Amino acid sequence: MSRILVVDDEEAVRALVARGLSLDGHDCLTAADGAEALDILIAEKGRFDLLLTDIRMPLMDGIALALAAKQEFPDLTIMLMTGYAEQRERAKSLEAIVSEVMTKPFAIADLRATVMRVIERSIG
Repeated sequence: MSRILVVDDEEAVRALVARGLSLDGHDCLTAADGAEALDILIAEKGRFDLLLTDIRMPLMDGIALALAAKQEFPDLTIMLMTGYAEQRERAKSLEAIVSEVMTKPFAIADLRATVMRVIERSIG
């Protein structure tokens, strides 16, 4: 179906999200932080249908990753996840480049539905 890069510094969350999205046939690669994700994006020449990243992470947070990824790959669709209200507020300034912000904790069914909607919007 779609190729998704899942980025979260919490291994359990990263694995759960990737596994849940794989149920819909998505091909998911994972990264533990923004720096690793940017390396993957560059190595793969941005060939992802969606970058799904947590906001609060060490080294390079999700907002810095979103800005760098969009600059390098302007057509990349980006979705953010966060469990922190102040991070959600920071993300509001990125409405032009971020398709959606999911608030943690979320049900995997809600995430799957939102990802499908975001991908469908980006295609159509």
